[in-house]
Amino acid sequence: MTRLSNPTLQFWFEFASPYSYIAAARIEREAKVRGVSVDWRPFLLGPIFSAQGWQDSPFNLYPAKGRYMWRDMKRLCDRFGLPFRRPGRFPRNGLLPARIACLEASRHWLPEFVRSVFRANFAEDRNISEVEVISEILVSLALDAQSVISRANSAENKEYLRRQTERALELGIFGAPTIVVDHEIFWGNDRLEEALEFYQSAIKLK
Repeated sequence: MTRLSNPTLQFWFEFASPYSYIAAARIEREAKVRGVSVDWRPFLLGPIFSAQGWQDSPFNLYPAKGRYMWRDMKRLCDRFGLPFRRPGRFPRNGLLPARIACLEASRHWLPEFVRSVFRANFAEDRNISEVEVISEILVSLALDAQSVISRANSAENKEYLRRQTERALELGIFGAPTIVVDHEIFWGNDRLEEALEFYQSAIKLK
């Protein structure tokens, strides 16, 4: 059986998701050494949680789970050499950067933009819903921030993000990060290596 000639896997992430921060920092490097390319798929957890009857993050709804998560985040960031500062507000609204990530999904600078937004949220405790914060990140990437944000806020692109979130629901995604390999889902940063190994061993041309 022949391997796919252009292997890809879908990385579904949410900018408010703590574990998405860690996975986003790791996935490109881990995929590259295996010859796999990453399809970056931003979406919104709000509608996903609403479909499950939640009006807030489960880490807020269940305090014991939240306390564990923040301690776990500190351990994992130390393990992977990532800066970490618990956000003063959680979860933060990642709508604007998600719209930008949808609009520019194929751009070469998109992975660095994603990582920069995550760092702003989970390492620098900055409000990623603010235009000024996102503009600063775009400018640091030598981009025209005003133009990018204007196009990201177009009615067409807003609809694109809405449809992408609906697609996440259709795939059975219930949290972030989630890696999708040929409709097989792997939830969580700790499933990154497993998803890559699954791809290498199971995804073949029929």
